[in-house]
Amino acid sequence: MSQVDPEFELREIVLSNSSFGPNEVGRLASTISKDYSQFQVLRDAVGELESREDRSPATAVRLGVCYNLLGRFRTAAETLAAADGGAVAQFHLGKCHFALENYGQALQAYASAKVAGYNGDDCALAISEALRYKGDREGAMKALDDLFGPIEQTAEYLYQRGATVASVGGNPAEVVALYERAVESGVKHPGALFGLALENDRRGNDMVALDLYQRAAGCFPSHLGALLNLGLMYEDQQRYERAQMCYQRILDVFPAHDRARLFFRDTVASRDMFYDEEAQKRQDRLAQVLNIPVTDFELSVRSRNCLQKMGIRTLGDLTRTSEQDLLTSKNFGETSLVEIRDMLNSRGLELGQFAHERAEPEPAMDTSNLSPDEAALLDRPIADLNLSVRARKCMVRLGLSSINELMRKTGDDLLECKNFGVTSLNEVRDKLTQIGLKLRGD
Repeated sequence: MSQVDPEFELREIVLSNSSFGPNEVGRLASTISKDYSQFQVLRDAVGELESREDRSPATAVRLGVCYNLLGRFRTAAETLAAADGGAVAQFHLGKCHFALENYGQALQAYASAKVAGYNGDDCALAISEALRYKGDREGAMKALDDLFGPIEQTAEYLYQRGATVASVGGNPAEVVALYERAVESGVKHPGALFGLALENDRRGNDMVALDLYQRAAGCFPSHLGALLNLGLMYEDQQRYERAQMCYQRILDVFPAHDRARLFFRDTVASRDMFYDEEAQKRQDRLAQVLNIPVTDFELSVRSRNCLQKMGIRTLGDLTRTSEQDLLTSKNFGETSLVEIRDMLNSRGLELGQFAHERAEPEPAMDTSNLSPDEAALLDRPIADLNLSVRARKCMVRLGLSSINELMRKTGDDLLECKNFGVTSLNEVRDKLTQIGLKLRGD
């Protein structure tokens, strides 16, 4: 028997007048999971369905569900709200409101779906998830506790229970065990795969995490976090084309997703080494100049003492300092100002040219226990540590540019940065240890 062409089957589900329910929705998702190129087929079929003038309430249900699969949640909600009011329409209306973070409206829609005859267990699981995201963790757990029977062995139930236990601060081992059972159930559940991948990622089990992220990305709809983290892992391996595909899949559904757009541009730049290399060279040259200590120049005693009191140690510090800041310092006059200007001009810099980049002052770090050589390392750029892509992007998100700024952070500070796990933390610690330095609190 010849197999049915996936494209034909997908278009048939979207455009036919046959029955449309959970089975058909599952087949649409399964077809795209097996071959993501079918996402474009779905998009084209939906465009064709939109153009039909004889749109019935049943057609509106089909169209609304497909809008939801395409990530057009607001349009999907409007379409489903005006549909036939049946069980399928109400259940997927709840999913739309959930995606839009309208959790109260999602709960109402799920309750209406149950009354209209949608599977009660599926509605209860959806209600539990909406309650959890709304902040009612006790209500979410009660909704799960009220379920019994075969549903307790399903991937969806095990995932929701694991996520709820995690949200109330339960035993991490129990959370992992629930995710593992969900993954072992034989059903490809994107949430359970992502949750288990994240736990392994945080523990430094990179290869296990990579496999789980890949399996999560193979589901449709995919977990957004799985696609982001998988893209970062591919970048670490310099597999930029694969990383780009992960970010593009996010942008297919969320075109305005800031992080996916930023990471996508990064991968494009990484693949175009000619332009990227030239830009990097310019940045490196500027960084080298900005990190030149002011003590390398012959300054008057008065100027040198004033700069020392103000904590200005490099040319970069001066480019982030305005003339007014200098003149407000005691004993710093016009003569010293001219001297500083001339010093900067000799290196193609100007006083205050990067003043807009000046960060809020941080508490002073005790450097009394550092040797002169160790203290000299503090003003070097973080780029000198040669960190991996993931760790480097965390430094950017935290606004850290020098080793001195990095050392002001604790390990916990870094772990709070999204996508930064134990593996990246150990990498940073190892790099600092190699030059005789540590994070704050280590």
